Amino acid sequence: MPTSAPETSLPRRTRRKETRPGELIEAALNLFIEKGFAATKSEEVAQRAGVSKGTLFLYFATKEDLFKAVVRENISSLFPSWNEEMESFAGSCSDMLAYAMTSWWERVGQTKAGGIAKLVISEAQNFPDIAAFYQQEVITPGTLLLKKILQRGVDRHEFRDLDLDQAVFTLVAPMIFLMLWKNSMGACASSAGEVMNPAQFIALQVDVLLNGLKVKA
Repeated sequence: MPTSAPETSLPRRTRRKETRPGELIEAALNLFIEKGFAATKSEEVAQRAGVSKGTLFLYFATKEDLFKAVVRENISSLFPSWNEEMESFAGSCSDMLAYAMTSWWERVGQTKAGGIAKLVISEAQNFPDIAAFYQQEVITPGTLLLKKILQRGVDRHEFRDLDLDQAVFTLVAPMIFLMLWKNSMGACASSAGEVMNPAQFIALQVDVLLNGLKVKA
């Protein structure tokens, strides 16, 4: 009785059909970071992914839909696991805070996805819809997660009482700066003699923040 052919024996066109959405998302991410949202054309994304423009529109009706897919694939999808990690974190709140900031850098900031923050900031006024989407998918869940960490510290009397709605921005600000720096001046910083070590920067920021957050003896 003949057996079915292994997946690797399928024609290239058949095998690639299932991977096209991922290829399009990757191509779009690269082009958005390289050129910005406004300057990126749908046909360029299709060409970079090696498919026709018609194929692109089979998966993503508009460039805005493609941008949303990029954000969801590269950032939004990380929040469920981050929330689970924080719920089960056994260490101190200081260790949790350091882990959260370091993890964000390792999984988002230092990757190509870190450039999305710069894109949104620079083009938010002209494209308020993508800014609102980024707020919903990234900023809101991110700040809620950080507020939970701060509240945990307050509840355990590791951190002093403070305005959590404002305090959360002291955690977000250095991370935004680091992503903006990496995707702007960081590209030419070595030639200018301005070299920043992201790991050391984050460690220093955590130390400075904790000295302000901790309950004084």
